[in-house]
Amino acid sequence: MRKSFVISLLSASVLLGGCQAVNTTSGGAVGVERKQYMFSMLSTDEVNKMYAQSYQQTLGEASSKGVLDKSSVDAKRVQVIADRLIAQASQFRPDAAQWKWEVNVIKSDELNANCGPGGKIIVYTGLIDQLKLTDAELAAVMGHEIAHALREHGREAMSKAYGIEMARQGAGAIFGLGQDSMALADTVVNYSMTLPNSRANENEADLIGLELSARAGYDPNAAITLWNKMSKASEGAPPEFMSTHPASASRIASLQAAIPKVMPLYQAAKK
Repeated sequence: MRKSFVISLLSASVLLGGCQAVNTTSGGAVGVERKQYMFSMLSTDEVNKMYAQSYQQTLGEASSKGVLDKSSVDAKRVQVIADRLIAQASQFRPDAAQWKWEVNVIKSDELNANCGPGGKIIVYTGLIDQLKLTDAELAAVMGHEIAHALREHGREAMSKAYGIEMARQGAGAIFGLGQDSMALADTVVNYSMTLPNSRANENEADLIGLELSARAGYDPNAAITLWNKMSKASEGAPPEFMSTHPASASRIASLQAAIPKVMPLYQAAKK
């Protein structure tokens, strides 16, 4: 499906129904309450299905190369941590309990992890091994990524991008476009995983991820040590994870300010 056709469909959706103001998650103890604007015809289910196809392709390629890790100590650690975090996802959105969650580890030197739309998680061993992550630090990474999926930041970014495109070209011109461009599935991947997130989205993922980790019984202070490690790792050539998740003093300060809000949840989970 070409971008021109995709934009045409989305332009039509704007004319027929437009964007909807939604709040994909509850605010939680950390108080994430920002309204989001989504194309009414670019549904959660559609985006989840499109990303699931890309996810399976990634797993297939990893399997064919012999780097899909199903049995190592790292793989078992990731699965245990993911299970504990996923069990808390319904605290922010009840429908997440019905998502078809998947968790996989890929052997790679990449310092990267992600959770795509619909709960499709990948962790790369380089992130764990090179940064020597503790379980709590790994939970902080995965909680942050799960938060992006819960808040549907990829779908939100796509909606914004198409809205800007329509404003620039005009709906009539868009309907007549016939040039070559990316497939919709690639767009889902780009906006969900590859392109930098806005500062607002990053802050939301930080805060929700912090609460998920605390509710799952992982020390929220690990988020600070994690991002300190990430900052050091980015001093040379930034790893891919850092290109889409910039660390900064303000980010760490925001996390430190939120830790007292979630510490009672962590203490309750440890009892």
